[in-house]
Amino acid sequence: MPSTQEQITAQRDAKVRETLGELAPIWLVYEEFRPREDAIIFNLVYNDPSYGWMNRRFKYDGFNDVLYHMGWRLLSEAEQLEILEKEPYLDGEVAVHVKNAPQYRTSSSAPIPR
Repeated sequence: MPSTQEQITAQRDAKVRETLGELAPIWLVYEEFRPREDAIIFNLVYNDPSYGWMNRRFKYDGFNDVLYHMGWRLLSEAEQLEILEKEPYLDGEVAVHVKNAPQYRTSSSAPIPR
């Protein structure tokens, strides 16, 4: 029995949170439902720690509950600024301090290792 678009979208959202949630904030910039395949083709934009701002294409197969990566491209600075003006698809927490900053160290006079 084919699933509805709402059911497949909810399954996709859970899978994306599970697999890519640590990269949030993430923006959903394109989405196409394919009812004959019980699938959704979609593009996500986020700031990858290794490559920078990326637009990645995915296919979510609702029947098998699988997320397929289908390619990516880096964004220009103008595209990044345009994306940042929109509300994210998945909100993320932004670090407010760096744990290696001096005020978070246990001692400023650590012994020199030999």
